[in-house]
Amino acid sequence: MPLVRKPSSPTVTPIPDDRKLSDVLADGSDDERWTAVRSAPSAPDALPTLSDALSKERVPRVREAIFTALAKIGSSESAAVALRYIRSDDAPLRTAALDALRAMPGAAAGHLPQLLTDTDADVRLLACEIARVLPADEASRTLGALIERENNTNVCAAAVEVLAEAGSVASLPILARCADRFPDDPFLTFAVKIALDRIGSR
Repeated sequence: MPLVRKPSSPTVTPIPDDRKLSDVLADGSDDERWTAVRSAPSAPDALPTLSDALSKERVPRVREAIFTALAKIGSSESAAVALRYIRSDDAPLRTAALDALRAMPGAAAGHLPQLLTDTDADVRLLACEIARVLPADEASRTLGALIERENNTNVCAAAVEVLAEAGSVASLPILARCADRFPDDPFLTFAVKIALDRIGSR
């Protein structure tokens, strides 16, 4: 029976102890930057350095590591850094930003009122995803207020979808009024029906 060589583990390039985080993120190799970012949350003044690095980084795994580091920091300020990228035309970058925000719900929640009143409907729609991780009562209150004033059916449908999973019984009359406001939108009507059934059965 032939011997099969086990695949070797990927090596990580060590970072010299005398190099600053900002220096490594500015001119280090891909492995060096990735390694530096993973230890960054405990470094002093990490947030402005990570924010600057994220604006310039083009390697996906390093960008993802930066978003993970932002989530580990978990402050309102680190959430604000991630929030800048939910407007990106780059879908993977936008998804990574949303994942980071969902990983720090407490920090992200403080930005929701501003996001849910943004003039860009796409931002309001994506903000509904952030609300998915809120407690049921808070999600119902926050998204219920959005649905009551929202005229974009796609945004309403996104909010309704989240409420189907995270809403409380307080959402039921709001959902019913939403269906009444848009009777000619079959998708939204269907989404509301699903949400009403799911919430009512819990």
